[in-house]
Amino acid sequence: MLYAIIAEDVKDSLEKRLAARPDHVARLQQLKQQGRLILAGPHPAIDSEDPGTNGFSGSLIVAEFDSLESAKTWAQDDPYIQAGVYANVTVKPFNKVLP
Repeated sequence: MLYAIIAEDVKDSLEKRLAARPDHVARLQQLKQQGRLILAGPHPAIDSEDPGTNGFSGSLIVAEFDSLESAKTWAQDDPYIQAGVYANVTVKPFNKVLP
């Protein structure tokens, strides 16, 4: 089943985010190679594709997992959590309708 992992950043997390990004992206690449990643990306803190020093307000990942518990476990092991980037992470089932 698909699950949405919705994360909210702590305020002024850009430096922490940039430092942990290589490890965060490596985990996403593993999901992609396994054919389980539907989409992933950050939410810019301002209305711009490149928010510059304004940074990001969070992230969204939609991926396939065996269960809600396995999705939650995977999400809790994210390098952004270890680095103090995320203030809150919500994991919920997701039904893809379109496209």
